[in-house]
Amino acid sequence: MAGSDIATWINAISQLIFLIIFLGLFLGANQKLQIYVWTKDIRAKLALLDDLRKNAKKKTLDYMAKNRAKEAASLLDRVVNFFVIPPVDIEPTDIIRRLDHLFNLRTRRFRDDFQRHMPEADEVARSKAETAAEITAALDFIYKYVRHLLLTGEKTKNWILIMQLQLVMPQIVEIAQTYSKALDDFLSGAPIGDAAGPIVAVRLAGYDTEWRKVNEDTVVAESELEGRRLVIVKAKGPESNVGRPGYATELVVEELVRSGSKPSLMITVDAALKLEGEETGTVADGVGAAIGDPGPEKIRFERIAAKHKIPLRAVIVKMGMDEAILTMNKKIGDALEAAVERVKNIILRESKPGDTVVVIGVGNSIGVGQMIAGGA
Repeated sequence: MAGSDIATWINAISQLIFLIIFLGLFLGANQKLQIYVWTKDIRAKLALLDDLRKNAKKKTLDYMAKNRAKEAASLLDRVVNFFVIPPVDIEPTDIIRRLDHLFNLRTRRFRDDFQRHMPEADEVARSKAETAAEITAALDFIYKYVRHLLLTGEKTKNWILIMQLQLVMPQIVEIAQTYSKALDDFLSGAPIGDAAGPIVAVRLAGYDTEWRKVNEDTVVAESELEGRRLVIVKAKGPESNVGRPGYATELVVEELVRSGSKPSLMITVDAALKLEGEETGTVADGVGAAIGDPGPEKIRFERIAAKHKIPLRAVIVKMGMDEAILTMNKKIGDALEAAVERVKNIILRESKPGDTVVVIGVGNSIGVGQMIAGGA
């Protein structure tokens, strides 16, 4: 009899537990528990993002203080919160000109601010501080945007938004950590992966070649390859600088055309993001302008090539996003010789002795210096 009572109680308790679980599932308790777990994970990673942005801000301020910057904290706060409102794109007429104007205005604004606040520093130190401030701004934006999505999801009880955010958090953290590492590399002044184009340009020109300024941030040199005249363009180094390669090339080509030496070929050389599974340092060539630009510089290559009917070729060195903004690794360094040879082969194959060929090394010239004619 006692055994029968125990069995009855066990059965009743089991049914009660099943009923509670069923009611919990029906009322969404499992979903609320899952949201709680997701939110805890997001908040843990958000705290990491907060540490990364604060650490970047401290390193940037320390570097600026080391170079006797005035009111460094005030300047950095302005840079971090600076914004550019995109031009109207519903009516696309002259959108490139308007975009170019806004980007140039932003660049001049930053440069003037850093010159005013760091009068005792040289161009290289100021360019490093400017890049460090932009990296700090990027990390600050990543943190604020992730926090915005999390708080919006919690406020509206939008579990789909929270789920999606939790799923992409590992990639967001990876990107933020890459930016954090890149800050140290930029401040060290070593060439980064994105300097592949400028290094190829210097190797084609020769290390002892003198360069002249085309505009404030871009330089040009001349060399020769088996009877071909090479006109080589790159951003001015060794400061952290991408220059204005499209604008400079436009000026150079028009100058050559006026002098009766219209180029028979244009070649852009740049770093390019590889697909997962592709080998770092793979060199490839194609047609078009190889440049990671929102539009103003790239379209200048295309317009000047189309205007004078000049073939526009491209050579790329493939790498990951992290490899592009971190100190150049051995695989990329070893690939540069292959890129130089690829450019030479294209020139020899697609031009003839006596022709003029324009080669543009696109990318950040940090750590990639050159001798400027006249020492300017």
